[in-house]
Amino acid sequence: MTDTKSTSAANPFGKLSYLVIDDFENFRVSIREMLRSCGAERIETFAKAAPAIQHCAYNHVDVVLCDFNLGEGKNGQHVLEELRHKKLLKRSSIFLMVTAETSKEMVMGAREYQPDAYLTKPINRSVLKKRLDSLIRQRNALLPINREIDLENYPEAISLCLKYLPTQPRYKTWLLKTLADLYFQVGDFSHALKIYDDVLGQRDLSWARLGKGRIQVATENYPEAISNLSDLVEKHPDYMEAYDLLAEALERKGQPTQAQKILEKAADLSPNALLRHKQLANLATSNQDLPTASDAWRQTVTLGTHSIHDSSDHYLQLGSSLSDLSEGDTSTDGQGWASEALAILRRMERRFPEEENVKLRSRVVQSRVHAGQGSLKEANKALESVKDELATIENLDPELGLDYAKTLFRLDEHDEAKQLLGKLAHRCENDPSLLQKIENLLDEPVGFQQKLKARSLNRNGIKAFEDGNLDEAIRIFSEALSIVPDHAALNLNLTQVLIKKYQGSEDQSLIRDAQKHIARLDSLPEQHRQYRRLVSLRQKLKGMSA
Repeated sequence: MTDTKSTSAANPFGKLSYLVIDDFENFRVSIREMLRSCGAERIETFAKAAPAIQHCAYNHVDVVLCDFNLGEGKNGQHVLEELRHKKLLKRSSIFLMVTAETSKEMVMGAREYQPDAYLTKPINRSVLKKRLDSLIRQRNALLPINREIDLENYPEAISLCLKYLPTQPRYKTWLLKTLADLYFQVGDFSHALKIYDDVLGQRDLSWARLGKGRIQVATENYPEAISNLSDLVEKHPDYMEAYDLLAEALERKGQPTQAQKILEKAADLSPNALLRHKQLANLATSNQDLPTASDAWRQTVTLGTHSIHDSSDHYLQLGSSLSDLSEGDTSTDGQGWASEALAILRRMERRFPEEENVKLRSRVVQSRVHAGQGSLKEANKALESVKDELATIENLDPELGLDYAKTLFRLDEHDEAKQLLGKLAHRCENDPSLLQKIENLLDEPVGFQQKLKARSLNRNGIKAFEDGNLDEAIRIFSEALSIVPDHAALNLNLTQVLIKKYQGSEDQSLIRDAQKHIARLDSLPEQHRQYRRLVSLRQKLKGMSA
């Protein structure tokens, strides 16, 4: 009788399943023969990404050898990205990226999804066997730990790491890193931090620095996290995870502009990382940097063509960003952005025809693009094509509702826009993020450049008031309100200045002006942050005019 255990130990290749993905048949045949000569038995080969991914959905694969360049469609990075995203690879599975291309851009992009190794073409049996033999031996030695992690049985995985540390010195670094990650996962930051500090006390390793940074961010120790991670990216400029964490720390500390700069640098270094471009786009949008936001959304859309992370929302955000950028700008640049916005929105409709609300959201934004270029006939035509359908939806999707209201404001249908936002605020009163967006739109239902001007005037008006220059404050707030006449804070700010001036002069015309500004806010929803202030000033005015 044959001893199965000794056979598998003598031939570690034999008990594993293999998947070879390459668009050249000769290479697939060559790799299969090399694997067989090493003792492999279960080998599947595919020329394209889609059937290979489908195979992984129904079959466990231990070793994947995937070429980076697979011709038309998905490449090796997309394959690895999708397998990781769908959790079709177990932690014990081995993924080798095979490539004839060694550009930094390719390596950085693929590395974001952590292949176990790279193999550079041409490949011979000796190189393949040596590389796989080392990876398979490590896989087999650490298999029990990875099984428990796959099952999310973290306490047992921690126990096994502690058990293996004295008996598997060859894999000490892997065990320490995994153990610290597991402690972090279960919220035991003190044990995780001790591992990182012990490792860093002996050697400055990037993964330990990053791990310490994760704990510093998780415990809201942002100054130390920023200092630690800034040093890490300076010493190891290709360590992309450190940029992401540093940007997160800066944003949480209230430094969004600096966070954006870090993400811009990271996106330049590793230009094929879709999710980072998306993060940059969102951050630049919140920073009101529309050119950077548009560029980042454009990259997100382009990279999404063959990616599992492709989304209609990316197209919509790009269209909206370009719409804001082109608002009121009829120069060559403005017309170009508007044309690009319309093209990307039409492309979204074709690409995601079955997706709910895609056509509705596309036409709503298209209407706004046309209006921003002064083409009101085209704007009304785009909106009319979906207006009846929008009216039949009882509980409008909140984001679609916001977009619709924004377009109604742009077409001077203010009462309908306010009514829509009032209903939306009432229905979503427990969603602070959405309420903030509703407030912003109610206050500033105008184009991007006008918003910036109004906000600048508001700041100047507050400063004039604080300096005691009431006439100047009244002039500045009045100018700002000529841009955004229904802005709650501006109307209340001006009311407050008028009351202050009245108390020094008892000029009744000041009270009448204040009452007009209070009356402008009669339709302000109770959920608005300025509502209590409105009630208070309204009562104060009543007492003064009695």
